This record gives sequence, C-alpha cells and structure tokens, in this order.
Amino acid sequence: MSDVSDDIEIRDDRAAGRLEAVAGGEVVGHVEYFVLDAPRTAFVPVHTIVEPAHEGKGIAGSLARDLYRRAAAEGVDVAPLCPYVVKWAARHPDEAPAADPELLDAALDWLAAHPGRF
Repeated sequence: MSDVSDDIEIRDDRAAGRLEAVAGGEVVGHVEYFVLDAPRTAFVPVHTIVEPAHEGKGIAGSLARDLYRRAAAEGVDVAPLCPYVVKWAARHPDEAPAADPELLDAALDWLAAHPGRF
C-alpha cells in the first residue's frame, strides 16, 4: 500500500501500535498509534518518525495515507493527535475525513490516563 516506491513496504504491527515503513528489511519510518475503543473505535496516531537518512522521500505521507486507508477498510475513524498527521489530513480532505471532536477528546483523555505509553 505504499505510494513511495516498490522498495518500501508498509506493515501494521497492531500489537505494538506501530505502522512501519520498511525498506531492505530495515524500518525507515513509523507511526506510533493506539486503538481507541470508546465512544467508538478509532485509530489514534500519536507520533510519526522517519529516520534522518530517509527524510524528504514521502515516507511520512505514505504512512499517513496508509493509516487512513486501513481505517476506512476496517470501518473505523481516525482521531489524529500527531501534528504531522493532522497537517497531512488537512491537506488531503478527500482521503482523510475530518476528525470527530468527541473522539479527539476521548483520545486525549486516554493518553492522559496512560502517561508512560508514548
């Protein structure tokens, strides 16, 4: 599902809460996220990180796009807390529906209740 190149694979490590961009067997970028259960299910991206040697190659954008595609395929919302994903979503409203304020509030509450998670 990558838009960067055929050399990049994006994989979801749901148990670890990481969407990873992999090139040559090496993780070159990732989105850290959690799955919110209430008031309804949503993916909540918290951080997007691209290794310095791979910056400027569109990896972060591909990770954001893939997260929204996975959410749509699973019928869940995205409540982005990651500043990069928030900006990406604003630039791509056709791919990233506006976040529900109720879900954003619930995501912030979850994050505050789990201070060591991220």
